[in-house]
Amino acid sequence: MSDRSLFWTDILKFFRRLFKRKIVIFGAVLVMFFVIVALFAPYISPHDPYKTNLTKSFAKPSAEHPFGNDELGRDILSRLIYGARTSLSIGVVSVVIAASIGIILGLIAGYVGGIVSSIISRIMDALMSIPAIMLSLGLGMIFGSGMTSLMIILGLSTVPSYTRLMYGQVLAIRNSDYIDAERVLGAGNIRIMFSHILPNCLSPIIVILTMNIGTTILAEASLSFLGLGVKPPMASWGAMVNEGYSRLISNPVFALAPGICIMLLVLGFNILGDGLRDVLDPRLRGSI
Repeated sequence: MSDRSLFWTDILKFFRRLFKRKIVIFGAVLVMFFVIVALFAPYISPHDPYKTNLTKSFAKPSAEHPFGNDELGRDILSRLIYGARTSLSIGVVSVVIAASIGIILGLIAGYVGGIVSSIISRIMDALMSIPAIMLSLGLGMIFGSGMTSLMIILGLSTVPSYTRLMYGQVLAIRNSDYIDAERVLGAGNIRIMFSHILPNCLSPIIVILTMNIGTTILAEASLSFLGLGVKPPMASWGAMVNEGYSRLISNPVFALAPGICIMLLVLGFNILGDGLRDVLDPRLRGSI
């Protein structure tokens, strides 16, 4: 059997194990649904999410506007669809930023050790001692508001979790026999770190990365609810909850719809992350 055939066979086995449980399939379907909505937002959105019509301000659900209109007369359903694009973009980019920085710092701290490890560990300890929301607010004062700034803020605020996880993984394998064999054969530190240690530490990183996308989306919604998220008029689920919570009696869909979207998307990523944990590390069986 060729290498290519073996590769696809392994991929097929991986997905069979991943989707062995129906609950994981449910989580994957939730995530894929919102991904498809975000990708094809311009084609499936019934109205322009940024077009205002003050004559329809706070209009109740109707055939033309199934979820009603907001205070500026914008279609809520259309803004929900575009809000999926905002939330997923911020969630994915933020965890990529956090994982990239955290993996490098954890790899260096675990492999080099000594004073370098102490400095990095103390910095991470200091950051982890600050509540995540307070750290995000503090970084927000430095970087300001806006989608790009929010990605950086949420990324930097979750760097310590990746650094500590990577640090522990590197400590567990840096003195393994195969690493010692590479040193004997003359491999340099950079080659050992990135060609041998890093690939063997990726499984738990992938799991926590998947789960953290949901956590980051929730954090973005929280900051947008507080008015520190994306700038108007960009559609954001958190901002929509903030705008609609005072209208729960007259039009509950205004606030409940984006809240339910946040809940379902975060739930989907958490379930999918739990399934990945089962496949990548059978010793850590999930509870879902």
